[in-house]
Amino acid sequence: MTSMEYRRLIACHECDLLLRKPASVGARVASCTRCAAKLGALADGGASLDGICAMTLAALIAFCIAQAFPVIELRANGVTSEATLFGAVRSLWSGEMCMVAAMVFCSSTVFPLIELMAFLYLLVPLRIGRVPPRFNRVLRVVQLVRPWCMVEVFMLGVLVTIVKMVSIADVIAGPGLFALAGLTVMLAIVASFDPGRLWAVHERLTSARRTGIRWSKVEGRRERFMRMQPVREPARSSAVTAQRAGLVGCHACGLVQAHAEGRTRQRCSRCGHLLHRRHADSLTRTTSLLLAAVFAYIPANLLPIMHASTLGRFEDDTILGGVAYFWSSGDWPLAVVVFIASVLVPMLKLAVLALLTLTARRGSAWRPRECTVLYRLVERIGRWSMLDVFVVALTVTLVHFGSFAVITAGPAALAFAAVVILTMLASHQFDSRLIWDSVDAARHRARTDRPGVR
Repeated sequence: MTSMEYRRLIACHECDLLLRKPASVGARVASCTRCAAKLGALADGGASLDGICAMTLAALIAFCIAQAFPVIELRANGVTSEATLFGAVRSLWSGEMCMVAAMVFCSSTVFPLIELMAFLYLLVPLRIGRVPPRFNRVLRVVQLVRPWCMVEVFMLGVLVTIVKMVSIADVIAGPGLFALAGLTVMLAIVASFDPGRLWAVHERLTSARRTGIRWSKVEGRRERFMRMQPVREPARSSAVTAQRAGLVGCHACGLVQAHAEGRTRQRCSRCGHLLHRRHADSLTRTTSLLLAAVFAYIPANLLPIMHASTLGRFEDDTILGGVAYFWSSGDWPLAVVVFIASVLVPMLKLAVLALLTLTARRGSAWRPRECTVLYRLVERIGRWSMLDVFVVALTVTLVHFGSFAVITAGPAALAFAAVVILTMLASHQFDSRLIWDSVDAARHRARTDRPGVR
């Protein structure tokens, strides 16, 4: 099989099934026939590049407004305090919570800014028919920082903080709040665009430059779902994985290419990204990060997450104490939201990752499709556990009225932020293709054990 024939294939990044690319995807969204994972890096799929470029530029403008103006203002006893995104980080830093301040700053400011700037750097030249320098590296930066952008979680933290502060002071919405709300919506639209699709645009431009053909725009249409045709063995009806066919798919650009036997560090011929049939020491790294998250989860729930001082009276507040406060105050919807994001989601992530690691380590073929869905769920909900950390950052910034009332961050804030980061790293280190390797091995054993089959 030649390199041109490899370009007609795609390897599912979750189960490694080898699939044939259709001649034209159009506006449809392709999914894997075995694990139902959404397949990216396909030409002509998704929204228009013009729309995404305009949305990215609007999101960057809204980001600047949200950073420059106060998000919330608090008035109590003639004293006014305000909270900005950078002010929340500064309050945590001055309160000797440097690690938490760095996490909040990166997830709410640095990473979203990097994604928007890098995306515009790629989209604007592509729309005028040029490939920007360092295209592959900048696109890889977008793919790396995207999972760590948590503007939507910060927005939910603002809403929770507003409800929490209403009972003690007058809360006034600042211009930054409306800009942050718009930014949340626009970033959600930008995040729905698959960055790997830009490789199809890149190839069109480079091929047009070689042949002299003028490149035309890609128009967006309404999305429809389609199933792709798996590659099958000539002698059997069973589907083939990329590993079994001696191929490997790039996780950055999606290109399928021949695996070089004996080479420990093979790189993609198109984007230069490091290729791997399976993540090296995936289960060991996942287990180590998972154990560290479990140990951090205990103090995160037992120690106080905030210290409150009101007229000389000191009071500590834990995560469960905050849930009980909202429930007893009649704000049971917020109590449910905080309980799910801060208690249930971390426990679910720890339990699911432990189950997946144990299943893959034992080589079990138990319900692979359901296990893949659980893995996908853990990856998507992992960031929402940062809700309590953002609420603490905003509350510390707002409630600072001298001797009247002061709130500072407690040690549980650092422990809880560590749980969120460790579980997200654990889910990124886990290779979901290991789940399906056990299924393929079980099917291979079943075929070889049949009478007359060798």
